[in-house]
Amino acid sequence: MNRIVIVFAALAIAFSVSAQERKVYEHDYLVKIGDTAPEFVIKEAGGKTYNLSDLRGKVVMLQFTASWCSVCRKEMPFIESEIWIPGKKEGLVVIGIDRDEPEQTVLKFIEDIKVTYPLALDPGAEIFSLFALKEAGVTRNVIIDRDGKIIFLTRLFDEKEFGQMKSVIFAELAKKKEK
Repeated sequence: MNRIVIVFAALAIAFSVSAQERKVYEHDYLVKIGDTAPEFVIKEAGGKTYNLSDLRGKVVMLQFTASWCSVCRKEMPFIESEIWIPGKKEGLVVIGIDRDEPEQTVLKFIEDIKVTYPLALDPGAEIFSLFALKEAGVTRNVIIDRDGKIIFLTRLFDEKEFGQMKSVIFAELAKKKEK
């Protein structure tokens, strides 16, 4: 009996230390502006597989989403028309990361919402949990510069913040033209 108590006590201490070591930022993010984006494997629904680091040299927008998220559905057409369509000509990469849904659901979501940027699978919300607390909500955008650094973070869909995000993205894309 004492061994069981000791094991549980050790687990409780380990859990509390790891929780204290993990800094949680605004909106339950585990990353902040200036951090290098965590590495992960992207598996597009119905498509290819690659690493986030394979996109170094490009400006990347990660949009954390899910088919059941009404705010995501509201935001996605704006991402498509105001960011993806004009930005892809400048080399922008937009990837929707669909939280914990099977591939068939994600493919139907793409068809329903009519976006042309890829949606990637995130079984168990493992990718999501690299950026935010696993129990936190979706509709989040993470903007990453050409060096892999996070330069902007959003939560939910606010028109003013969306406008700021667009400005950051297109200013970052313009830097390539200046060189």
